[in-house]
Amino acid sequence: MQQTLYSMVKVNNEIELCEVGDLDCKQAIERELLQNRISYFIRWNKGGLFRLGRKKDYCIFCVNDNAAEEAEAVVNTLCEQRGYHVRFLLRKAKNKYF
Repeated sequence: MQQTLYSMVKVNNEIELCEVGDLDCKQAIERELLQNRISYFIRWNKGGLFRLGRKKDYCIFCVNDNAAEEAEAVVNTLCEQRGYHVRFLLRKAKNKYF
């Protein structure tokens, strides 16, 4: 059986867009990204006593590098309209596949 070329290629083109701690804000961002047909994934970081001073859970929205500008504009517009507070990261995602 012959392997396809795509099975050997590792793609790492995700950008960590923003960090959100409020669940209402998270749901609103998800709705807006879906309505604008922007694919995303969410990475959860759990807070704790020994987690660099963070005591609550928060999530990081990651999007494809090609859609980062559009996603940033969508989230900015949403935050201005509803008064949500998000922290924009706009850095390369640290994915561990193995």
